Amino acid sequence: MNQPIKRISAEKYLDFIVVSKDFAQGCESAYTFNYYNASGVLIIHAAIALADAVTIKLSGKKCSGASHYEVIDLLKTVTPYSSDKSKSLDQFKKLIDHKNKISYYGDIYRKKDVDKLLQHFERFKVWTDSLLV
Repeated sequence: MNQPIKRISAEKYLDFIVVSKDFAQGCESAYTFNYYNASGVLIIHAAIALADAVTIKLSGKKCSGASHYEVIDLLKTVTPYSSDKSKSLDQFKKLIDHKNKISYYGDIYRKKDVDKLLQHFERFKVWTDSLLV
C-alpha cells in the first residue's frame, strides 16, 4: 500500500457512522427541494464516511490522501472475503467516479442521475452495515 494512511483509534469509527448519517439526511433534504447536485455530493460523502468507518473499525487506519480511490485499496486489504465484497467495492468506485464530475465540472445533475447515485449508495451501505455491526 502506498497511499497516505493515518492511524486512528478504532472506536472513532462510530463518529464516521454519525457523519455518514448526517450526509445522507442532508442528501434527502436537498433531494426534496430538487437540489440534485447538492444531493449527489452529500450521498457521495456519506459513502466515503462509511468507507472510513469500516477501515477504522477493522484496522484503526484511514486514508488521508487527496484521492478517494485510495480507500478502495485499503478496503480490499482490511475487509474479509465475502461473496458481495467485489460488487460492493464496485458500487463505491462508481460513486467516487462521480465526485469530481458533480462538484467541479459544472455538470448539471438531474433527479435520474441522483437516483442512480442513491442506488449505488444503498448497495454499498448494505455491505458496510454488515461489517459495522
